[in-house]
Amino acid sequence: MTLAHEIAERIHALKAEDLSPLALEWTNHAFIDTIGCSLAGMAEDAPHIVMSVPGVADAPGPATIWASDRTASVLDATLINGTASHALDYDDVAGAMGGHPSAMLVPSMIALGESIGATGRDLALAYVVGYEAECRIARGVHFHHYDKGWHPTATLGIFGTVAGAARMLKLTVEQTAVALGMASSFAAGLKANFGTMTKPLHVGHASRNGLFAAYMARGGYTANPGAFEHKQGFLEVFNGAGTYDTSKMLANWYAPLECEGPGEPGLKPYPCCGSTHAAVSRMLYLAKTHDIQPGDVESIDAMPHLRRLPHTDNPNPTTPLEAKFSIQYCVARALNDRAVKLDHFENGAENDPDVRALLPRVKAFGHPDLAADGPHQWGAEVVVHMKDGHRFASRVDDYERCGPGGQMMTREELWTKFSDCAARVLPKAAIAPLFEKLSDVAGAETVAAFTNPMRCPNPRAKAA
Repeated sequence: MTLAHEIAERIHALKAEDLSPLALEWTNHAFIDTIGCSLAGMAEDAPHIVMSVPGVADAPGPATIWASDRTASVLDATLINGTASHALDYDDVAGAMGGHPSAMLVPSMIALGESIGATGRDLALAYVVGYEAECRIARGVHFHHYDKGWHPTATLGIFGTVAGAARMLKLTVEQTAVALGMASSFAAGLKANFGTMTKPLHVGHASRNGLFAAYMARGGYTANPGAFEHKQGFLEVFNGAGTYDTSKMLANWYAPLECEGPGEPGLKPYPCCGSTHAAVSRMLYLAKTHDIQPGDVESIDAMPHLRRLPHTDNPNPTTPLEAKFSIQYCVARALNDRAVKLDHFENGAENDPDVRALLPRVKAFGHPDLAADGPHQWGAEVVVHMKDGHRFASRVDDYERCGPGGQMMTREELWTKFSDCAARVLPKAAIAPLFEKLSDVAGAETVAAFTNPMRCPNPRAKAA
């Protein structure tokens, strides 16, 4: 039996009645958060440039383009909404995956669900199964895959999209294995493009391709189910000999569910790269606890886990997107504003003279005491050296997540983030009803319960 067949059998093993209350609660949080981030992303250039490409969304279809009065094919809507979901880098993360799991699942499953008349219960099951597939496959290839420069959200998330689609389309195990083999050829995404519009395009493109693979397999298209373990297959090409462990991919599916906490899911409280969050939280804590004023600071040592640094060490960000991937900027902004918010990455905020004055004083380097391959991968310490000789320090070995593995966001916190994001493109009257519908995903009779409130002209969206 090929690896894809073994994964496919596991994809089809979970039943809707197996979903725990915690898994359903997280699913609600993930849909609220992902759709909120996507709506805010629809006010950005990235998804609108995608829509301007000839052939994309030229004809109406069964799937809604969010925050618009347009519809498109399932694949085109997934490409556009998926790109929007990650445009602000504000969507959730999973430590086990090393990426953003829900952006690869929510837009694609909703678009597919619209086309087949799926229920909220169907969506919830597809989401949980897709989440499981992303994280279980990731456990077998990390951390080498992550360190090599692949963007796991896309390169591994595509298999989560296939898994969710396989359940919604009722593929057989054989068809699912073929779709996984096909997706192994479609997987792509390089960290070299972090800080540009191409990073969220990874999400739109990969989730579209995951659906495409599932459709093609259902239609009888062929692919090699052995494409994972083949000598010129996914594992050897993307990782290399001796850098992966297939037994970890197959072990302990659903025991417990990855989305219940062991996969380290978490919503983002700050609209910037998740690898900056631990340092941001420590800087905010120190600034508020000791009333640290920027003018009194001699220097700041920002010391994240070494794995968090290669894509965030940017002492001179020149665009809003680059600022999201600058740990120096995010720490400086946290000190200067006592907050890190959406408008800190918009309209030239990276050129704020007060923050610019702080940037040369923020030194970023890997923490010497956080082991490269230890159990904790998301810690950081911030040390503030004051001009008067005082020193303030705060360290966290593993970042506190807003999810099942940590402290779940309260309903009020979810609403604050969601309403702030949605208000950028939706009429005020539509926001609260949509939030209520998303608070019980599995209870929805049809996917239209989520998409109807998002169908509206978007005069505030930037034109491409």
